[in-house]
Amino acid sequence: MIRNWDYLREYEQQRTAILDCVNRVFSSGRLILGRNVEEFERNFSSYCGVAYGIGVNSGTDALFLGLKALGIGTGDEVITVANTAVPTIAAIRATGARPVFADVKEDTFLMDIACIKPAISKRTRCIIPVHLFGQAVDMDPLHEIADAGNIFILEDCAQAAGAEYKGKKVGSLGNAAAFSFYPTKILGGFGDAGMVVTDCPELRDKLRRLRFYGMEGSYCAKEEGYNSRLDEVHAALLNFKLITLDEAVQKRREISVFYNKGLMSVGDIIVPAISDSSTHQFYAYTVRTQYRDQLREFLMSRGIETRINYPVPIHLMKGYDFLGYRLGALPVTERLAGEILSLPLFTSLTDEEVNEVVRSIQKFFQDL
Repeated sequence: MIRNWDYLREYEQQRTAILDCVNRVFSSGRLILGRNVEEFERNFSSYCGVAYGIGVNSGTDALFLGLKALGIGTGDEVITVANTAVPTIAAIRATGARPVFADVKEDTFLMDIACIKPAISKRTRCIIPVHLFGQAVDMDPLHEIADAGNIFILEDCAQAAGAEYKGKKVGSLGNAAAFSFYPTKILGGFGDAGMVVTDCPELRDKLRRLRFYGMEGSYCAKEEGYNSRLDEVHAALLNFKLITLDEAVQKRREISVFYNKGLMSVGDIIVPAISDSSTHQFYAYTVRTQYRDQLREFLMSRGIETRINYPVPIHLMKGYDFLGYRLGALPVTERLAGEILSLPLFTSLTDEEVNEVVRSIQKFFQDL
């Protein structure tokens, strides 16, 4: 089986160093909000080109607490996209705000900035651009719209650590940014973890209170808060993996170049488009074809695992019926949901495995 994603080879290669990190934390006498968290917050925010990082329990909490720190709540509207993970929308709803969906661009799958203005109302307080699959949304025109309407921008960087927009790292392009370090991410831990990064000291202070019951410096809540702390073990492991993040991104780009060469002229398949303004870090290598389901079944029969991100757009999910969207509301998003397929992509994928994926796809279209 060629897995769509796998961490076990990497773990075996780095096992000694990983267990070393764990042992150092266990032997330190401090398991929550200690030196490792502070060091990772400092190192990762610096990597992103911003001043402050606030480690939290998950990427979902990073979005939720980011919104809360910006003052988003009941009665407010937050514009985002429907071709994202449910946590993006769950975080908006957890604040009491209402998600409003904009359609996406057909070539990059990213938020279509032309669809933002029509979605703005007097209740719009924030826009969440999702840097999907490792590529940045076109942020300059988005800023023009947001600045004109006094609207916050909270970047959803869950899939994009290491990606760039016009030479600047994602995470440095809005009022604040939310990252996930879920195991499948390029910078992934061994469980849930997340971070909010920002250049604003007021947001930093508020986020530190929000993640720790609203407390600051003593066991007395200054405001209503939550329990969402990045623990020392995950911080130590992520700090270790941060050292090789750029190397991991480069390896994924190299695999993607190989996929491009092998698939560019194959049958009814469209390889990922790369925006002129972005440096794609390829969290996922996602192709398009009208034969998606047949191709996926064929590849599985040959021991190749693929993934569909995301088969049902959120505005059409039963759990979000109450938002009032119906089929046809986001035509590009809906069409792409029936065509996209993510191929195996992780740093320890071998050349022979990549070759086998390409050969199998070529054979499928030859035999059509």
